[in-house]
Amino acid sequence: MLDTSILSSHYEIRRLGDPDADSILELCEGNTQFYQYCEAKPSREQVLHDLHITPPGIESSGKYYIGFFQEGVLVAVMDLIDGYPEPDMAFIGFFMTRKELQGRQIGSMIIRETAVFLKTVGKTAIRLAIDKDNPQSTHFWTKNGFFVIREHIRNGWTLLEAEKAL
Repeated sequence: MLDTSILSSHYEIRRLGDPDADSILELCEGNTQFYQYCEAKPSREQVLHDLHITPPGIESSGKYYIGFFQEGVLVAVMDLIDGYPEPDMAFIGFFMTRKELQGRQIGSMIIRETAVFLKTVGKTAIRLAIDKDNPQSTHFWTKNGFFVIREHIRNGWTLLEAEKAL
């Protein structure tokens, strides 16, 4: 079990749950550009689904849907999966910062702190998927040290599987 409360020195971190769905939805609805490129659309039902879905073979105890808060305001959300796709790795299933805070290096700082935290708990890499057609996401993840390792097509949607060694 990961103690994600110590993940950041800049933000209060806590695991999010069903009571946080409206706050998560509000953050997601502000990021219209992201949703132009993916098959999901921001809805309360989608948020509730995302809060609980895990990859094959991963128990709910290995899923950390966490919020980054500053003065009580939800600044960013991250779906972090421990031990996926390999036991010594972590997977970021979703990451989004509040739209009005983008471009201020906040997301990059959170990813740097997450990488340091995961390395201290013995992880060797972080993996994630990027929508190939989303230039903003591709730029963000490559700028933060993720390298594309393969391409997948799922339901007509091209995903870039990317990894960052720790």
